[in-house]
Amino acid sequence: MIRRRVTVLGSTGSVGSSTLDLMARAEACGTGAFEVEALTGGGNIARLAEQARRWRPRIAVTADPARLEELTRALAGTGVAVAAGEAAVVEAAQRPVDWTMAAIVGSAGLKSAWAAAGTSAILALANKESLVCCGPALIERVRAAGGRLIPVDSEHSAIFQVFPAEAPERVAKLVLTASGGPFRQTPAARMGAITPEQAVAHPNWSMGAKISVDSATMANKGLEMIEAAYLFSMPEHRIDVVVHPESIIHSLVEYVDGSTLAQMGPPDMRTPIACALAWPDRIEWPAPPLDLPALGKLTFEAPDTERFPALRLAREALRAGGAAPAIFNAANEVAALAFLDRKLSFLNIAAVVAETLERATKSGMTFGSGDACGAALSVDVEARGLARSIVSDLAKAA
Repeated sequence: MIRRRVTVLGSTGSVGSSTLDLMARAEACGTGAFEVEALTGGGNIARLAEQARRWRPRIAVTADPARLEELTRALAGTGVAVAAGEAAVVEAAQRPVDWTMAAIVGSAGLKSAWAAAGTSAILALANKESLVCCGPALIERVRAAGGRLIPVDSEHSAIFQVFPAEAPERVAKLVLTASGGPFRQTPAARMGAITPEQAVAHPNWSMGAKISVDSATMANKGLEMIEAAYLFSMPEHRIDVVVHPESIIHSLVEYVDGSTLAQMGPPDMRTPIACALAWPDRIEWPAPPLDLPALGKLTFEAPDTERFPALRLAREALRAGGAAPAIFNAANEVAALAFLDRKLSFLNIAAVVAETLERATKSGMTFGSGDACGAALSVDVEARGLARSIVSDLAKAA
């Protein structure tokens, strides 16, 4: 039986909710026993309170200070302590546990992931920004604390499961698979009229709005390429991306002897979450079966970096190193959210990222002194300001 004392950062989101669902299933079938130390969420107080009543954590935290009274009322009489604000989320992340899920989306999750990395817990990492903005320092922080970092992104989980950590010199190349998103075959003439509703309708995965937009632009695959480089100490030229519309093979590891190992499974985020939750064991849950005869065939194609320039921009940022990946991430998040707010066209998402990277490079934007998390956050703030200015200029010109 798997026994864990856990904290879930971002428990009300898709990954956090799926984590708690898997924990409940494991307890119901007698394969797991979990004690919850802390749950943190954003503005969905009803869901956070429901989760806290079910799991009875020592503390429940909302990142929104204005919602503290609402959370306090919702958990009155339960014995669950409540808190609010960014500092409270970071404090929750520092509590001693066996396992922490870091699933807060965006740069908002960077501080808490960094805090969790400083404990000796297993860190199940679903927050891309932590790795993209300060990956090498974060990985070293986990190692120095005696913990273990397990990636939760389906692509990195796939590599993690077949990568020879004890002998990385055996690996020739990593291959990340991409669904191609909802616009893989959309005529170029129609790309400029894409709406937020169309962009969030992913053909295979159920994800949040911002992540769905990243999939539609293929910025997500660019971010994942940067993450893979840091997670597996792999140079940019040894990381490939291949479009695989069925999303059955989640990534591949090519060995120096010509063998290629792939991890396969239906497109369901609960599988990589279950892998991280139970590692190095395996936990049973009613996973959707992989019916290869029913699928009939699996297809692959090269990504079109002319139609989806975000992938090329991410590769350039990774090659440049330094603060460039953090700048790429910040600009992309600003642009994606501006698109969702109908302030920016779909095609201009990548244009904002490209212009931000160019201006930041010319101005010499780089990491300052201090700890890696603080330096990354400073660059993030500066790059966001620059990206917002570019968005504003484009809106005025439209």
